[in-house]
Amino acid sequence: MSEVTIKRALLSVSDKSGLVDLGKALAARGVELLSTGGTAKALRDAGLSVKDVSEHTGFPEMMDGRVKTLHPTIHGGLLAVRDNPEHAAAMAEHNIGAIDLVVVNLYPFEATVAKGAARDEVIENIDIGGPSMVRSAAKNHDYVTILTDPADYAGLLAELETSNGATSLAFRRLMAARAFAATATYDSMISQWFAFADQQQMFPETLAVIGKRSEELRYGENPHQKAALYVPRGPFARGIAQAEQVQGKELSYNNYNDADAAFELAAEFRGQEPAVVIVKHANPCGVAQASNLLEAWHGALACDDVSAFGGIVATNVPLDGPTANAICEIFTEVVIAPAADDAAKAAFARKKNLRLLLTGDLPDPRRGGLMVKPITGGLLVQSRDNGVVSVDDLKVVTKRQPTEQELKDCLFAWTVARHVKSNAIVYAKDGITAGIGAGQMNRRDSSRIAAMKAAEAAEKFGWIQSRTVGSAVASDAFFPFADGLLAAVEAGATCVIQPGGSIRDDDVIKAADEAGLAMVFTGMRHFRH
Repeated sequence: MSEVTIKRALLSVSDKSGLVDLGKALAARGVELLSTGGTAKALRDAGLSVKDVSEHTGFPEMMDGRVKTLHPTIHGGLLAVRDNPEHAAAMAEHNIGAIDLVVVNLYPFEATVAKGAARDEVIENIDIGGPSMVRSAAKNHDYVTILTDPADYAGLLAELETSNGATSLAFRRLMAARAFAATATYDSMISQWFAFADQQQMFPETLAVIGKRSEELRYGENPHQKAALYVPRGPFARGIAQAEQVQGKELSYNNYNDADAAFELAAEFRGQEPAVVIVKHANPCGVAQASNLLEAWHGALACDDVSAFGGIVATNVPLDGPTANAICEIFTEVVIAPAADDAAKAAFARKKNLRLLLTGDLPDPRRGGLMVKPITGGLLVQSRDNGVVSVDDLKVVTKRQPTEQELKDCLFAWTVARHVKSNAIVYAKDGITAGIGAGQMNRRDSSRIAAMKAAEAAEKFGWIQSRTVGSAVASDAFFPFADGLLAAVEAGATCVIQPGGSIRDDDVIKAADEAGLAMVFTGMRHFRH
């Protein structure tokens, strides 16, 4: 059946936005309106004639409204195959009238959980009758139109206008697909609440992962791949996906991925002095903290200004005009910050292709949650790497004790290293990364690459010596051999921070002592693949 004329509609909504206008438009076409509770009251208050569901079924609402639409007269009117003689006979025998349109949105379960309601209130906001009607109508979309979102009301009214009070099969199929997605999302949120909040399970037997498409992207990691951005339903930390894009071209898949890496690292300095993070291909290539943002920018850029070209910049504090002007001196794909003043926005406006993202805040870097990674035939799921190390957690394992400044540089380098792809080596001095080695197959090469980049920077900027001289060096995992540490010695590092735990720890400690280094163990590693 292609077109179905709407003669009877059942409306029962929690979100009443657009309800009255929809009801008036349907009534103007002579559609009989069935409704319940607050929805019926809202329609009647607008002067519309409404028939209560209890009058239609001949059966009263009961159990505080838990049982009202769960009735054969309702579901028979929704599920009947209209051109099936047996179904038609059953409808006639039991006085079941066809229902052509269902407008339902569900109890506000998500909002109830979000406001911190007590368990009993949360349970009462699990809708039963609503999803049942939605699924019945959506299954029988050959004959019934289902709407679950006020955003679709305009589409319905356009259909009725075009088809003289009827809907097309294509429209009903589209609405049915959205309806099943709505109930799947709803059930997913309920299952997540039961598993994570109510029963404190980290890894439930069935993991319901649901998201809503925010936008389709131009392409994926490469031009021949397709991609889209989805945002989660339920509790989540605001981030890149919710940022306001002030200007610039559409974000690509790679832009989102790199911007997220930069944003997560910038969040490590939440509430601290100004910090600038520069990322290229999801790896930091320069990070610095300073008393002002402009100074931090220059410090971060000097670490590796070659890699910074075409990179992503993130800050932990609002952007100002001088810093924005400095950033604009090199080609930058994306700039992301909590906010930007008018002078900064004006500076970036001169670079029309640069994407400026404002987030309003930074997420808590110590927040919990699960990380999901697809593999062939399955999903790997782990808790977020939100472990933290303080000065009090450090164990000095060398003869020489680190100085106060060395400890400060160690913790700064350690913070950056946890965001660098393994094997990660980070040299840092005075709140500035001196060199970063990422993604190598062995730790010695990472140490040497980081030192090489620092030496190149020293030569380019005319410094007397490389910034790695007198620096602290962080390793995201233990040194399996002393060669990686000796490479850091060659670069001039004076203090080392690493997890420890190798069977050759004694050899590495001995090498550090012979070189006069101070070394601390964290007891925690931060692999990032």
